[in-house]
Amino acid sequence: MFDTVFTTIGSTTQHLKVYNPYDQKVLISSVKLAKAETSNFRLNVNGVSSNEVKNLEIAPFDSLYIFVEVTIDPNGQNLPLVVKDSIEFVTNSNPQDVDLVAWGQDFKLVKGKIPKNTIWTNEKPYLVYTDAYVDSISSLTIQAGTKVYFHKEAGLHVEGRVVAKGTVENPIIFHGDRLETVYSNVPDQWDGISLYPGSKNNEFSNVEIKNANIGLLIGNVGEENSADVTLNNVKIQNMAYAGIFAMESGIKATNCLITNCGYYAVALLVSGNYEFNHSTIANYWPQYGFKTRTTPAVYIANVLNVAKDKKDYVGDIAKADFSNCIITGNVLDNNELYLKVNPDKIFNYKFERCVIQLDKTDVFKTSAQHYLNCFKIRPDSIFVDPYKKFNFELDSLSRAKDTANRTISKLYPTDLKGRDRFLDNGPDIGALERQEKKSK
Repeated sequence: MFDTVFTTIGSTTQHLKVYNPYDQKVLISSVKLAKAETSNFRLNVNGVSSNEVKNLEIAPFDSLYIFVEVTIDPNGQNLPLVVKDSIEFVTNSNPQDVDLVAWGQDFKLVKGKIPKNTIWTNEKPYLVYTDAYVDSISSLTIQAGTKVYFHKEAGLHVEGRVVAKGTVENPIIFHGDRLETVYSNVPDQWDGISLYPGSKNNEFSNVEIKNANIGLLIGNVGEENSADVTLNNVKIQNMAYAGIFAMESGIKATNCLITNCGYYAVALLVSGNYEFNHSTIANYWPQYGFKTRTTPAVYIANVLNVAKDKKDYVGDIAKADFSNCIITGNVLDNNELYLKVNPDKIFNYKFERCVIQLDKTDVFKTSAQHYLNCFKIRPDSIFVDPYKKFNFELDSLSRAKDTANRTISKLYPTDLKGRDRFLDNGPDIGALERQEKKSK
């Protein structure tokens, strides 16, 4: 059984083993695909690439491997199609067979520069095979329900503007192009989305960005123009490096869930204007064979050194405000927030009614003007199951439950999933509202 694959592109390789359970050798007269050369499938039988192999000997109690690949031709329709065949075995005139089943999805291929003022619709998924570019005089509009898949090392690069507005029921998906279940939570399958300096008025609403290197790379250092983006109901998950990596840019983010990144969930650097409301930033990096994370979930600095022999980049962070947000994770020293300050430059920041994982909370008193009614939490004390099921709904005993600043919550009365924040005892801190019956 093969998971959904893109037409003309091919699939992962599946395999099966053929056993001889007897104490004497067995001669298999033939192994072949039933549809022979007209089949969409391809065989490699014991190291021989052919759709039919004859006279195979298997030694007593031994076995051999058969590897199977599939390529599906486009059908010109919007719905997935199913392709079937079988591997036929003949041993001592006795027939046996193994069924092969694969689903394919037709798609629209994207390579290189996107035409001016393009609209991507939800009729078919898009496959970005190398890179997609939106130049400085162009815009890309993406309709609700659109799925955009990226091949290895591909990305979306924006100098102009991108407007991706999904709905709670029909979100916009940005994923890698490996659709097999085994790849569903593997990072670094594609590069990510880059908003270059001068890229203005970008909007992402009800969008899921998953399994890339950097989810959103915004701006750059040493450029005259900044980039900016508005994020509403956005999930950014499983990034090899960072969820959001912003330099000299502007962000307004609401109801965002940013989780499981190899270095930083959110990094805000050098200068800019940043605002996060009712967002959950939870970096439970599960390693995936990569090294253990030692960097904080949130890193904010008005200074950046790119190389030992180069001059530091410094700038003014006019605003870095977090309201009704969760900042937590599984870093070893329990500090998931780190601020790096150049005292010669502006560094305005504020955390209001936030739940923050810190080893020490002296700053809540010594810098009370920057931490308004914030709470310290311990790791693993806030979500249902952040490790195995990646479930970032609030636990029933979570410190974030019913404790949000109500005035701020009234500005954003529904959560990431469209649920009312005011149906129980009070709005919750973070992007996801745990709805329970009101206490009498």
